[in-house]
Amino acid sequence: MIVAGVMSLIGMFVSQRLKSKFSHYSQIPLRSGLPGYQIAQRMLDHYGIRDVKIVEGQGFLTDHYNPVSKTVSLSPDVYRGNTIAAAAVAAHECGHAVQHAQAYSMLQVRSALVPMVNISAMAQQWLLIIAFMTLSSMPSIMLITIAAFGVTALFSFITLPVEFDASKRALAWLESSGVTAGQEQAGAKDALWWAAMTYVSAALSALVMLLYLLMRYSAATRD
Repeated sequence: MIVAGVMSLIGMFVSQRLKSKFSHYSQIPLRSGLPGYQIAQRMLDHYGIRDVKIVEGQGFLTDHYNPVSKTVSLSPDVYRGNTIAAAAVAAHECGHAVQHAQAYSMLQVRSALVPMVNISAMAQQWLLIIAFMTLSSMPSIMLITIAAFGVTALFSFITLPVEFDASKRALAWLESSGVTAGQEQAGAKDALWWAAMTYVSAALSALVMLLYLLMRYSAATRD
């Protein structure tokens, strides 16, 4: 549990660092002056993707690509912003659209796991409570709980190559298209690196929780 606490603190640090980086690079305008939605459209056009919509979402750092509706949703700061941060995030989300269009295998695996992850996430809280209450009498409940947490841990680790690949595609396109150059490119890379670290932190936290449950189950079955 001490390790879990440390991982939680690391996650908080990474999250705050990402917000700080995004805030910093949101103050640095692009020399091209292009807003995020135009950058996103240019990247989609470059890859010949015509069936993906770009919409303005709500909130802060809520940007995402929905493969079901084929929609790139950009938060207001990214959609309207003409900054390094806006360019990096807009291109990253379009990187997912490119993955989808090119049938990137890890994205397909992650998408296939979504229904299972949704079910597991909804059941985990109640399973965890019941598992610890009945650990000595019904250890099989803990096995079911471990399976539920295992699904989310697997999903977290499969997400890593998907996110790193989307950032790699984004940075390559930003540079080759001339949207960013020099310090702008370095700033975009820095911002996306910290964004990726949030996923690394989440994956490690999921692994720690899974290992903890396995140890509790192992100890209970030995007694």
